[in-house]
Amino acid sequence: MCGIIGIIGKADATPRLLEGLERLEYRGYDSAGIATLVDGAIERRRAEGKICNLNALVDRQPLPGSIGIGHTRWATHGGITKENAHPHLSQDLGIAVVHNGIIENMTALKEQLMADGVAFLSETDTEILPHLISKHYVDDPLAAVRAALSQI
Repeated sequence: MCGIIGIIGKADATPRLLEGLERLEYRGYDSAGIATLVDGAIERRRAEGKICNLNALVDRQPLPGSIGIGHTRWATHGGITKENAHPHLSQDLGIAVVHNGIIENMTALKEQLMADGVAFLSETDTEILPHLISKHYVDDPLAAVRAALSQI
């Protein structure tokens, strides 16, 4: 079962995100990832398997930032791969999304987005969300999220 954590703070979010994901381990999962906002850009780290694999990756490739999201994934769409682990990013790398649930009309939405030139990097249904939000984003993030969610 998937788990989600989000942090907005002043201190480094990565240790707290990883701790939060570790607390969700009892739920069962096959991969995990985190993303933070660093100097106005989104950076992420994802790994297959246990949180210890993500911890080892973050040790090798530190992830600063005081705002972040994290996710443990239980595969529903696509295999157990780093590419299928959340968070997923929009094509312009400006939007990061974690999501629990199933997008039942993913095939139709994916076809529409691909016709618009979107290149997908995973087999998941969740990757549709950041691309849809980005497509609707002008200057109001909440309106973009609402517009995207009205399509699923």
